Amino acid sequence: MGSPPGDGDPSALSTVARPRFLATDTSTDFVLTVVEGVDRGRTLTVAGSQPHRVLVGSGPACELCLSDREVSRRHLALEPAGRRLRVTDLGSTNGTFVDGVAIAEAFVRGGEVVRLGSTAMEVVNAPAQPGPGLPVRTSFGRLIGASTEMRRLYPLCERLAQAAVTVVIEGETGTGKEVLAEALHEEGPRAAGPFVVFDCTAVPATLVESELFGHERGAFTGAVGTRKGVFEQAHGGTLLIDEIGDLELSLQPKLLRAIERGEIRRVGGDRPIKVDVRLLAATRRDLDREVQAGRFRDDLFHRLAVARVELPALRHRVGDVQVLARHFWRALGGEDSGLSGDLLMRWQDYEWPGNVRELRNAVARRLALGELAPTVGAADPHAPGAADASAGEADFLDAILRRGLPLVEARQILIEEFERRYIEHAMSRHGGSVSKAADAAGVAKRHFQRIKARGQKRE
Repeated sequence: MGSPPGDGDPSALSTVARPRFLATDTSTDFVLTVVEGVDRGRTLTVAGSQPHRVLVGSGPACELCLSDREVSRRHLALEPAGRRLRVTDLGSTNGTFVDGVAIAEAFVRGGEVVRLGSTAMEVVNAPAQPGPGLPVRTSFGRLIGASTEMRRLYPLCERLAQAAVTVVIEGETGTGKEVLAEALHEEGPRAAGPFVVFDCTAVPATLVESELFGHERGAFTGAVGTRKGVFEQAHGGTLLIDEIGDLELSLQPKLLRAIERGEIRRVGGDRPIKVDVRLLAATRRDLDREVQAGRFRDDLFHRLAVARVELPALRHRVGDVQVLARHFWRALGGEDSGLSGDLLMRWQDYEWPGNVRELRNAVARRLALGELAPTVGAADPHAPGAADASAGEADFLDAILRRGLPLVEARQILIEEFERRYIEHAMSRHGGSVSKAADAAGVAKRHFQRIKARGQKRE
């Protein structure tokens, strides 16, 4: 992602030394007390400086774990938002209600009653406890963001970088989970060791075990030599298992055994091999829900989720669109004068379903195509500037024609651009799921992955 901006003011215009933390914090603490239900009397405090969402439900991963059988494992999330508290229903079975009104997401200020299942919780606005405040830094390693939502995460990330525990990084597709994982590696004691990424969606199911643990010569058809898996490749460093929620259920016990024992056995091998690896896992899926549905092992989940970091969606990171757009613009070789305030504001107003990845692609297209590029990232007919996008697409075709290219070459350029946009749009519509996007496209998953990989390589 290029070199991050320095700590301090996002504009990085001043060289005056700045304090490590902001002196004031306008956030508010909230205390939720169970006033009805089997858990009556239990309380939960959500600090205004909380670095991540607080979960309420019947699952063991929740900060407030309720005994109410009508409450889902991961029922709702609570997140401070200045002087308000954001309450988000997480697709619960029986719903979430604020003062008797069913909600998907709502803001409370104190005095409301939140009901889930047979449990009712009263929300009380409490004076914020004095603390060090939020850091003024605008990055953690490669991870960039000046918003309150991101700056809350940085102290937690600093501590996790120095720890040896496994970490689950959660967030929508494109929020920067791999970037955070690499930052945790580079800011920690294993920085001199290898950083290896294994994507569970990028390898055919029949080869996942071999990719993870390696194989011996002759272990299966095509195994013409001995090969190390990603665990051995990451020895002495960090291994990120990306999209771990997509790992086949049959392989999960073998992964759990490798983590617990610190050793692996190659496919076709007859001896264990010790490995020293710091494990990180990333997922766009709700692992609590996957456990509840029987698609993810409970014991593996608890072994992985020693610590959890949830990266916020770009649409919730107030002010970060402009910070990131300027960073990508400069990193990709653009001149500051070419990035207009009007363009920045239009990007700021867009929802960015593809998050930071989509924003980076939009910046890259703008630099490559100039005024011919669509105003926003994906070809969304309801997005701001969509009318201009259709005109831009026509201009793009005209520009290709004006170049006087041979038919075969011009057609190839158009096909590649169409494939890239189609794949990006399909992934956004289906929450980053390759399987669902491939099904909707009517092509095999492996073929969809090949097209997707070609587009990423060209970018």
